[in-house]
Amino acid sequence: MERDRRIAARLVEWFATSARDLPWRKADARSGRRDAYRSLVSEAMLQQTQVARVVEKFDGFIKQFPTVNRLADADEQSVLAAWSGLGYYRRAMNLHRAAKLIVEEFGGEVPREVGALRRLPGVGRYTAGAIASMVFGDAEPLVDGNVQRVLLRVEGREVKETERAREAWVWSRAEQLVKAAKNPGAMNEALMELGATVCVPGTPRCGECPLARLCIAKREGMQERIPKPAKSAAKRDVFHSVVVVRSRGRVLLEQRPPRGLWAKMWQAVTIERSDRPATRAEVVRSFALSDAIPRAAFDHLTSHRRVRFEVWDGRTSDFPSGRGVLVATNRIPALPMSNPQRRILASWPRLARFGGIGYDCRPACRYGPGGAR
Repeated sequence: MERDRRIAARLVEWFATSARDLPWRKADARSGRRDAYRSLVSEAMLQQTQVARVVEKFDGFIKQFPTVNRLADADEQSVLAAWSGLGYYRRAMNLHRAAKLIVEEFGGEVPREVGALRRLPGVGRYTAGAIASMVFGDAEPLVDGNVQRVLLRVEGREVKETERAREAWVWSRAEQLVKAAKNPGAMNEALMELGATVCVPGTPRCGECPLARLCIAKREGMQERIPKPAKSAAKRDVFHSVVVVRSRGRVLLEQRPPRGLWAKMWQAVTIERSDRPATRAEVVRSFALSDAIPRAAFDHLTSHRRVRFEVWDGRTSDFPSGRGVLVATNRIPALPMSNPQRRILASWPRLARFGGIGYDCRPACRYGPGGAR
């Protein structure tokens, strides 16, 4: 179809001059092709995480695990520690498992075929299409939120339909376009880039768009109405009462369960409830303390929860036993920890001295001195 070829050609031409300089986009000087392992790592990191944050972590992760074999041979705890700060740690566990499978079943080479790629833990239809097209040049479609928004606007698709029907249509349209492209990988990546930088949510920058003259939504003045914003799901409150218990340069830490929020990560000993924060009496009793001093409170948002942290200074002369292990403070940076827990411990001297947390606990916080009950 001529329109498909024009769309694909304009996207590829635009991408050649407008693509952001991102570390995982670098091609090998001799082959002219991207490294499939680096692409697998980047795609895992980019799931539900902003590009700027991934840029901060990508090179360090690759330096520590430069090949799929090195990642496969690594201890899971070291992989989680290298992932710290990116969130959604199940992605790191899946990437580690995928590396093992690549070594065991594919001779240490990331497979090319979409079917084989989708056998890898954590690799779905989007990631398989991304690697197959951007690394190997195969005409395989991919759809993420950016691609969906671009295609719905370009085609002026303002119809009421089920989410499943809309998703099926978008995948079908993406497949038509990638098959019309002379450079499938560049076309796919251009679609994502356009949605991330120009055809953004809300008010798109149509004056900068290479598809403006072909866009039905722009022609009809509908670009700000498409797609219809999805309703945000209500977040469930959970309460974490974090108790920092110290003794001679060591802190009492525990490892979280293998499943659930922040699985297998380390933390200062914590009381978790779904109904309310722990009281001072519960904190003292739970850890056999002589006293507990409230230091701060803040909220941390995840995709489905609002985790309400309260931080306590645990006082004891007879160090408690039966819960957690004593870890030297100089070993803590090497442990996999969630952002809130790491920031609590990194800020502890100031927190204990002034009774408040002095850090940015992204994505959202409520903090202040003596906030705990």
